[in-house]
Amino acid sequence: MSARSQPKSAQTLSQSAEIVEKQTAILFSDPPLTLASGESIGPVTIEYETYGHLNEARDNAVFVCHALTGDAHAAGIHCQDDKKPGWWDGLIGPGCGLNTHEYFIICANVLGGCQGTTGPGSVNPQTGQRYCLDFPFLTVGDMVSVHSELVRSLGIDRLCGVIGGSLGGMQALDWSVRFPDQIASAIIVAAGHRLSAQGIAFNAVGRRAIYADPGFDKGNYDSENPPRFGLALARMIAHITYLSEDSIELKFGRRLQDSDKFAYDMPRETEFQIESYLHHQGKRFVQRFDANSYLYLTRAMDYFDLAESYGSLAAACRRATCRFLVISYDTDWLFPTSQSRELMTALMKVDKHVSFLELKCSFGHDSFLIDIDPLSELIGPFIDQASVAEREHVTNSHRTDIDSSTALD
Repeated sequence: MSARSQPKSAQTLSQSAEIVEKQTAILFSDPPLTLASGESIGPVTIEYETYGHLNEARDNAVFVCHALTGDAHAAGIHCQDDKKPGWWDGLIGPGCGLNTHEYFIICANVLGGCQGTTGPGSVNPQTGQRYCLDFPFLTVGDMVSVHSELVRSLGIDRLCGVIGGSLGGMQALDWSVRFPDQIASAIIVAAGHRLSAQGIAFNAVGRRAIYADPGFDKGNYDSENPPRFGLALARMIAHITYLSEDSIELKFGRRLQDSDKFAYDMPRETEFQIESYLHHQGKRFVQRFDANSYLYLTRAMDYFDLAESYGSLAAACRRATCRFLVISYDTDWLFPTSQSRELMTALMKVDKHVSFLELKCSFGHDSFLIDIDPLSELIGPFIDQASVAEREHVTNSHRTDIDSSTALD
């Protein structure tokens, strides 16, 4: 049997997760990276992880782009004491959709992040102080430019695929049209070519919560004493958009947290279970994420509009040369299926190879992080087919080159 024939579930892989190491690259030392805003930055430190092995032909690499508050730790564990594996563990690993017996998987923390890659919390080499809000304005395209350069620095000319969900899906889509010669396939999950006005509104309220925190200090807060209340509130607001009405009702309903009767106590903030859950999410988030990074990354998400960048969505899609797999979820109201269909239609209009599927799942936008098995069953065969098609294309191109050379002789 092939490795693909016995996929592991997320639960099985988590129990036997492989130990992985953080890796670091320094890019754009000279010249620096020129950003979409016209500003420049360099050098750029980027933290990444890899899973599996790069083959001799260097044609089996797949790049994973993480979502808004994700990081480079997509699979495995860092040590035996880790209680939780990477955020896409079960999709990445031996026999999984992104099968590490066959593919070399790369995942890197985005530019502007707070998990090892240069961001607002990093030291500005020109001043010796943290950038804070002096960090240059970022776009999704800037993040992709750094990822693209990382791939080149690893000696990889062309990726077998790029995959991402939510903000990661935006990155994969941008990559497909700005660096078309670098990727053979793109998998866009729970994402679209732009964020809706409603999505921008939720981001705006989250940022306002951070700005209004008394400890924010115009972004110059002590890293040991960040604007905890504002950042936690921003996370609570955003987390609501990641869920679906059905999932909230099923998991919490109107059940009370500590009693079966109302307390009639106004200062009490966590009387309902859903309130307790959101407060818990906010507190956890503050422990791992930087408030300034949250400001920059949500604004980059707001700015992304592939159609506006190229005149129309079809014009943007015409630049791509890769195969596409577009996946949506029926309960996702942050990036509804209508947006995925719009992208699919634009791709078909310019004769691109595109497959589309809406998955049924009650977990809303977060489905791509929770319901792993259906996603794995789609991604595995698609990546395999894209890999075979790419190698056939390379072989045929090589034969054509030989025939042309012979004719000239």
